Amino acid sequence: MNFDDGQDEFGTDVGGTGQTRTRLPGAITVTDVYGGARRPLRNSRSLVTAAGVVVLLIAAIAFANRGNSSDTAPDTAQQARAAAPTAATGVQPVAGKNGEIPKGYAHNEQGAQSAASNFAVALGSADMFRREDRHRIVDAIYTPQAATSLKAPQDEAYSAEFLAKLGLDADGSAPEGSTFVSRTIPVGTKVDAFTSSKATVSVWYTGLVGMAGEGSKDPVRTTWKTWTFQLQWTSGDWKVADDSEKDGPAPVPGDLTASGSEEISKAVQEFGGFTYAR
Repeated sequence: MNFDDGQDEFGTDVGGTGQTRTRLPGAITVTDVYGGARRPLRNSRSLVTAAGVVVLLIAAIAFANRGNSSDTAPDTAQQARAAAPTAATGVQPVAGKNGEIPKGYAHNEQGAQSAASNFAVALGSADMFRREDRHRIVDAIYTPQAATSLKAPQDEAYSAEFLAKLGLDADGSAPEGSTFVSRTIPVGTKVDAFTSSKATVSVWYTGLVGMAGEGSKDPVRTTWKTWTFQLQWTSGDWKVADDSEKDGPAPVPGDLTASGSEEISKAVQEFGGFTYAR
C-alpha cells in the first residue's frame, strides 16, 4: 500500500523491489438502487408456447454437444480463460493456509489471480502497521530475496512518528475506545502476462483506512486503486517479486450518509474477511 494521497508524510518509499506502501483514501459512498415490477399472469397458451421453447432449447444443446465430447478434459488454464470475467471456475483455489494467509495456489492463471487477490488483502490489513505481524506477512507473501530487502526499509517507514500521525501508538495499536481500520477488498483481477514461472496480475480493489473513534481526526474513508503484482513460481507456490499501485478506476460517488464512528467500529469487529479465489 502507499503512504500518500495528498499528504507528503504518507509518500515515503519503503524500499526497492516489492515495495509496499499505504495511501489514505478519499471519501466515497455507494448507493443501492433496485427496482421491481409486477409480472403479468400468463394464460394457458403462453405456458404451452414456453414449454415448447424449452424442449427445442434442450434438443439444440444436446445436438451441439454431441460433436464436442472428448475423453480428455480441458486443462485448468483453458477452463479459467473460458469462464466469464466474474464467474468462478470451480477449481479448488488453495490447498491450505500459512497462518491466516492462504497458500498452495494452482500452478496456472487462475491460481496466480487467486494469489494476487489474497496478497492484496494481507498487505492492506491493519497487521501491516505492527512490526512482528508485518514481518510475518512479508515472509509469507514475497520471494525470500524480496522479503529480505523489504523489512528494514519498511520498519523505517512505519516509524513511531508516522504511526502517531495515524493516531496509533508506537507499536501500531489504536488508543483505547478507538478502532484502526485498514482493509483491502478486491473487486476483480486480470492476467497481464503469464508463463509457467512468472505472472503479472492486476487486482482492482476498494480500500478502507482510518480511525473510527470519538474525536478521530482521520475518519475511515474509502479509495479505489489497482495493485499490480509481479509473481514468481517459487518452492511450489506463487510469491511476489515486485508490486506497484495506481489510482482508479473509481466509480461515481453515491449519496448515502456516512455512518458514525461507533457503527463503523462495530461493523469492522463483526464482519470478517474472505479468502478470495478466481
